[in-house]
Amino acid sequence: MENKVSVWKANLNTGIILGLLGIVWTLFLWFIDQTLNQSLGYVFFIVLIAGLFLGIKSYRDKYKNGFITYGHSLGAGVIIMLYYSIIASIFTFILYSYIDPGLTDKMLAMTESKMLDKGVPESMIEQSLSMSAKFMAPWFMALTGVFGGVFMGTILSLIVSIFTRKEGNPLIDDAIEE
Repeated sequence: MENKVSVWKANLNTGIILGLLGIVWTLFLWFIDQTLNQSLGYVFFIVLIAGLFLGIKSYRDKYKNGFITYGHSLGAGVIIMLYYSIIASIFTFILYSYIDPGLTDKMLAMTESKMLDKGVPESMIEQSLSMSAKFMAPWFMALTGVFGGVFMGTILSLIVSIFTRKEGNPLIDDAIEE
């Protein structure tokens, strides 16, 4: 028999834990001045996938008696990533607004450097950087972070749910419960 707990409530802790891990990882990178290092960002991506897998598996085992359909697994993963994305976006806003307001300038300088290395004309670089600066406002990055996180979470959940789904035989399961 299933524990009658809302999928939203059941997956809240996993989303919060992943969000806090994301904050700790971002602060660690910021302290060692590697915030813009994409390779180290991919390391956390692996942690995120593992956390998502463990969160869905925990939900399946704790609240679904060890069985979960692909759709329910997908839904749980998206909910976990929604919670994670909200926490990460709030922290992104705080980081870029209050902790290190100059981080946006560092990002623009890195973008300019990469464009110069590729031989992009100066006029095109200036135009691109002025457009990029508009999209790097802390509030805009936080807002797009929520939507981007949920989108990425949906893609990851589609994949992770392949490995977490476990469907039982409803005829046998109903007979056991009686």
